[in-house]
Amino acid sequence: MPSPASVTFSSWRGLFHRAENGLTVVVLAAMVILPLVGVAARWIMGESLAGLSLYVQSLNLWLAFIGAAIAARAGRHLSLSTGTILNLKGRARLLVAGFTSAVATAVTALLAYASVQLVRAETSSDLALAGGIPNWFVECIMPLGFGLMAIRLAIKGNDNWPGRLVALLSVGAAAALALVPEGERGLVTWGASIVILLAVALGTPLYTAMGGLAMVLFFGSPLPVPISAVPAETYRIVASPTLPTIPLFTLAGYLLAEGGASGRLVALFRAWVGWIPGGIAATAILVCAFFTTFTGASGVTILALGGLLLPILVQAGYPDRFAIGLLAAAGSIGLLFPPSLPVILYGVVSHEPIDELYMSGLLPGLLLVILLVGFGIIQGIRFKIKRESLDLPVAFGALWAAKWEVMLPILVLVGIFGGFVTIFEAAAITAAYAFFTEVVVHRDLELGSDVPRVFLETATLMGGVLIILGVALGFTSYLVDAQIPAHLAAWVEANVGNKILFVLLLNLFLLLVGCLMDIFSAIMVVVPLIVPIGAAFGMDPLHLGILFLANLELGYLTPPVGMNLFLASFRFDRPLTTVYRMALPFLAILAIGVLLIAYVPLMTTWHKEEDTTTEQPELLGTDEAARHLDIPEGVDLMKLLMEKDQQDQSEQQAP
Repeated sequence: MPSPASVTFSSWRGLFHRAENGLTVVVLAAMVILPLVGVAARWIMGESLAGLSLYVQSLNLWLAFIGAAIAARAGRHLSLSTGTILNLKGRARLLVAGFTSAVATAVTALLAYASVQLVRAETSSDLALAGGIPNWFVECIMPLGFGLMAIRLAIKGNDNWPGRLVALLSVGAAAALALVPEGERGLVTWGASIVILLAVALGTPLYTAMGGLAMVLFFGSPLPVPISAVPAETYRIVASPTLPTIPLFTLAGYLLAEGGASGRLVALFRAWVGWIPGGIAATAILVCAFFTTFTGASGVTILALGGLLLPILVQAGYPDRFAIGLLAAAGSIGLLFPPSLPVILYGVVSHEPIDELYMSGLLPGLLLVILLVGFGIIQGIRFKIKRESLDLPVAFGALWAAKWEVMLPILVLVGIFGGFVTIFEAAAITAAYAFFTEVVVHRDLELGSDVPRVFLETATLMGGVLIILGVALGFTSYLVDAQIPAHLAAWVEANVGNKILFVLLLNLFLLLVGCLMDIFSAIMVVVPLIVPIGAAFGMDPLHLGILFLANLELGYLTPPVGMNLFLASFRFDRPLTTVYRMALPFLAILAIGVLLIAYVPLMTTWHKEEDTTTEQPELLGTDEAARHLDIPEGVDLMKLLMEKDQQDQSEQQAP
């Protein structure tokens, strides 16, 4: 029988969790509503309400840290799949869990401390949102979020109190590193880096690798940059003008997937393409592509649609091995189509126009879809899959039933490319449209029960993703300050003989990156490294961007640790090694498509005028940026950068 004290603690914890969940739903709902108000004000009154967008950017910061705290509570932070391969049991599992929990707790606690330092520094700033809310108040969610995450990681990662005590003691050990004199930190830097990388390989959340390495490298570097630079960069990217599009488009995808949209789209594509050989396989591919454009390579497509599509493929006559391999491959097949989230993030990091990237990704995206559909047709003929007759009344009836879903990508494309709304506003409109369709029109989701659950799922996923993006920018800042991209570009240019060989090596490198890292953190860390190298070999920046994304899409299907393979193994309850064999034919087919994208740049540059050489923007970190901008010593660089962000956002309000 539980003691009264434990019952009281459990009650208070449950109350706190409900309050946390409720705040998350409110924040995400406000992020949808405020841009709609801004669009309505501009269209009706001709006034641009820039202050609303700044509020949404701040809300995105709160969503990131509340969502990350909930992800820590649920044990759902993104991590490498290598720890799963080991399948440890008994004492070995407890030791590994204790080690990874201790490292994650220590790194997260140091991030909380660094965030406190940032907030203290910002209290002297006069930057404020409309209505007088100071920026430092908005930033307070960072130390609170990191602190709550550290506590939960210490508790969640250990089944016993000795392990939790070790996790807490690790925080003191990490803090004690500050006592090491500046000139003697080399060995400490190497040792701490190895410990962090080992912990991440064993299953520690990915953000601890990015944030931990960034702080360790700044700590041991001769550059006069404090570890508070890491949360400062986190603030800059997460509260930037474009980043709110990621949770808003993801929310739209979740609403559609959790509602009845998937069933209507399956019926639509089945009615229109089911008559061709392999039409059922083509239906599955097209439905997956539709959802991936909104959810990105987050695994939502496989998890949400796998249970619906696998029985359809098997009942049509496809072997189990083909059906599962197809769904694993199709789980990220729409990655290059608008409004794909990785394309948006790549544009933010590389400073390439997002609409140009979408245009460049159109033909390569279609190529990858056609290759998969073609393979499905060949297998349909091989397995003698029964074809469905084309019944035009049924087909048009399915089109009418799915008219709301069919109109959604059209509205997004017209709104963005027609100049009626910004991408940021289009994301909010898309989320509101999906909400209206699933809750009001079709009534597939209940307002009181289903909608809060979907909002919470979105926030939990986005918390894990946005935290990675934020701390990864701190790691990237160190790389740029240390001039790593420039040194790497010089080495590659001196040792790689020609562009053809460079493109091949780049493909192999990106394939490795794609199977080890999630696509969002890979964009943040790897793009600043490869952009100057690509420029040195004369690669078109748009071609480089699409090639980068296509390779990472392929990496999700690459053994041994491609994320789609683990998701398929989990969703379809099959051994991981079996899923490897199922996915290999699809991996080979998509690899052919990626090589065509690599060596036929016209597929990505067809829409550009002949003379469109653009100078690559210089990638700047914190210290290097100050030198480049010739900022006098003592001037608050972060304040200047945030003021510049606000000015840029104000200029972007009118599409």
